[in-house]
Parts: sequence; structure tokens; C-alpha cells
Amino acid sequence: MSKQKRVLVVDDDPETVRMLKTVLETASYEVLTAYDGSEGVEQARKGNPDAVILDLMMPTMDGFTACKKIKADPQTAEIPILILTGIGEQLTHTRYAKGMGLQLESEDYIEKPIDSAVLLDRLAELLE
Repeated sequence: MSKQKRVLVVDDDPETVRMLKTVLETASYEVLTAYDGSEGVEQARKGNPDAVILDLMMPTMDGFTACKKIKADPQTAEIPILILTGIGEQLTHTRYAKGMGLQLESEDYIEKPIDSAVLLDRLAELLE
């Protein structure tokens, strides 16, 4: 029997965190949560997650900075990161260009609104 995979969800929207936690727990993942980037970086270090689902637009420390910090730390650098964001296509003409998540060394990128089946498929691929 394989051990239950642990996923860290980092998003400043409590409703999004609650929804993702429900979806992931229903799919038999153990879920850790954080509500801003600095808390997410700390949880990545302390919680030893198998993957991180990381929102980009957050107060205190945004997902761009959190992703860079997680990937720069030897303790957490190998944890796959799935960027989750609502910025989408409408912001392609700003500093948050589409694909920025992949430029940050995250392993994948998915836009809100979240399709649970797509999220679970992409997460499973990251954890293989």
C-alpha cells in the first residue's frame, strides 16, 4: 500500500482553499493549507508536502515570490508546484504575462475557475 500523498494548498481566498481541500481529500490526499505566500513557504519547509498548489495573486508575499523561495531552498526545491491563478488571458499585457508560472520553474499552470477533474489529473501527473 502506498502512503497518502500530502498536498499544500496556498491561496488567500478561504473559499478557494475550502473547495480545494474538499476536492483533494475526496481524492484521498492529505491537505495542508496556507493563506499567503510567506505562510506557504514556511509550510513547504515544515510540512514536507509531495506537491504545492500555489495561487499567484496574494497579499504579504505573492505566489511569484513564494515559488522562487521554494525552488531556491535545497530542502524544498524538488517539490513540484502547480500554479493556480485567476489572472488568465486578460492580463497578458501586464507584468503578469501568461506563462509566468512556468518561467518561475513551477511544473504546471492552471487557471481559475477550477475544473476539479482537470486539477486532479494534473496533480496526479506531477506526483508520478
